[in-house]
Amino acid sequence: MNYYYNRTKIVATMGPASAKKDVLLSMIRAGLNVCRLNFSHGKPEDHKKVVDIIREINSEYKTNVGILADLQGPKIRIGLVKDGGIHLINGTRINITTKECIGDDSQIYITYETFPQDVQANEIILLDDGKLQLKVVETNRLDTVICEVVHGGILTSRKGVNLPNTKVSIPSLTEEDLYNLKYALEWDLDWIGLSFVRTGQDIIDLKRIIRESGKSARVIAKVEKPEAIDNIDAIIEATDGVMIARGDLGVEMPLEEVPLLQKMIARKCRDAAKPVIVATQMLESMITTPRPTRAEVNDVANSVLDGADAVMLSGETSVGEFPVIVIETMAKIVRNVEDLGYPFNASKAENLDPTSPNFLSDNLCGSAVYLAEHTKASGIVSMTTSGYTAFEISSYRPKAGTYIFTSNRQLLNALSLVWGVRAFFYDKLESTDDTINDVNQILKTENLIRTGDVVINTAAVPISKQGKTNMLRVSVVE
Repeated sequence: MNYYYNRTKIVATMGPASAKKDVLLSMIRAGLNVCRLNFSHGKPEDHKKVVDIIREINSEYKTNVGILADLQGPKIRIGLVKDGGIHLINGTRINITTKECIGDDSQIYITYETFPQDVQANEIILLDDGKLQLKVVETNRLDTVICEVVHGGILTSRKGVNLPNTKVSIPSLTEEDLYNLKYALEWDLDWIGLSFVRTGQDIIDLKRIIRESGKSARVIAKVEKPEAIDNIDAIIEATDGVMIARGDLGVEMPLEEVPLLQKMIARKCRDAAKPVIVATQMLESMITTPRPTRAEVNDVANSVLDGADAVMLSGETSVGEFPVIVIETMAKIVRNVEDLGYPFNASKAENLDPTSPNFLSDNLCGSAVYLAEHTKASGIVSMTTSGYTAFEISSYRPKAGTYIFTSNRQLLNALSLVWGVRAFFYDKLESTDDTINDVNQILKTENLIRTGDVVINTAAVPISKQGKTNMLRVSVVE
């Protein structure tokens, strides 16, 4: 199957608009790399149907499309309100209660049981993605919080609640998340997204559950709370990847801070060799129109320039009218930036620890990229079973193609999220010379390199041991 291979990967959310095989196949041909299953919506059986279609396509067309299961996390909502909604008027007061009721002009129900114990006077409460704002006047510490309306409007049922000033006591993994996680692990999905991450411990706890289940799914930390920004270094260290979830982040943080936070997080992730996804409202207008706004085009392009591993679509592909055109449009924007040489050979902070067990491998990966740049190599070709080498080489954003050969089939799809990486299944592992010659010939057959091209090969020697990468070779393709 012939389709565009972008360096900056494209993640798309699955839904009614994209769940049919022919539509999904067209999206993959247009440049889709990872399918996101949003567990905030739909039932497990609905998601399983999509998983089966993705795997059917991967098998039939020899593609490596990855799957990201995005857990809802502790999303706080109000309950049902009276028909027609409630008109909140500036300066008036309203009670928020943890006792379930139908909301009216005097009180509304919140799904957050310990809300009265956690909030403090003068803290801000945002409703409906920040469209409405309340201020805490007082709390009885039991079941009721008295609030004053700061910015009013019409409030309808089940709207989201954001608490930018409150230290929330709800665990990052809710009972519903654990229920959905069971299915995601049972289906051997590649990535698990954890919403509303606050500390590195949130990631460690999820990884422990995955490990105890005997699975190898990697974790994406969704950064969307001020606490996550405060603990960003520990979160990046603990996680396998990061999603900059600008929707809730832009509600809980001042909007004007989000662009620089995006650049800061992307840089820290690249320095740590952890993939980073930029998400939310990238091509939002294309939910209902076949063309994006100029501002949206700039947003996608700037995310590529920031060094994102992937850019993500939400409603545009889950419920939008033009899912295939959206992928085509995003791929064109990405391609135009990359064709002009961005963000290749990005600078990277290198604070390599000589005591680290990966010290030699890290140095070797950096040297491979340096050699590729100065020899104008067509490709960096690596053998890996864990994927570590792929993540590390990718973090340097090499201009040469990054071609990863592995005997780990699940890794093939996981690497679909990582910048610039093309992965191939390979399990012969004979002598080092024979293996290098063999993988180079495979790339030549695929028309990815040509006779006379310079290629940088890395591997673990002896190759049959599949240990840490410790060998680098400059080859000329015959």
